[in-house]
Amino acid sequence: MDVNGQNWDDVAALLEGLTALSVRHLTVRDISFTTALTLGRLSRCGPTRLTVLATEEGVSQPSMTQLVQRLERLGLVTRVRCPDDGRAVLVSITDAGRRDVEARRRKRFDRLQNLLAALPDEERDTLVSAARMAMPALSSLLDTAGRTQWPADPPAGSDAERPPPPA
Repeated sequence: MDVNGQNWDDVAALLEGLTALSVRHLTVRDISFTTALTLGRLSRCGPTRLTVLATEEGVSQPSMTQLVQRLERLGLVTRVRCPDDGRAVLVSITDAGRRDVEARRRKRFDRLQNLLAALPDEERDTLVSAARMAMPALSSLLDTAGRTQWPADPPAGSDAERPPPPA
């Protein structure tokens, strides 16, 4: 891939590798990916409209409604009326939901720690150094991605590429 005269293949390969590591080897698989993402979002962002949750997690509003109902029955979330708009519903994570999210984070951390312990010292030191250097850029990348409205993905098998986001 060539953007503005720079080759980003190494960055893309690194991010794909990190994604594979996270999804395949660090993820706690006792709940669905959408459930984990929704609880994580509520933990980070606070009370959120159900419609926003559905859009952000890429599911239909009826599917998100069903998910929220299941999470309510488990005591992980609660629904409250929006103070600014009495017709709207906000979904909020409960203390039990926060404990659940934190327990999953600890399990992921423990798994990562075990994998890192298996590496030679030099490789582990290289990863620690690279992580410290890359974190500010990764934070900026995540912030930019969160603010960017992407056009719909081209149909599967299409040669069309997604245009770069607006500057």
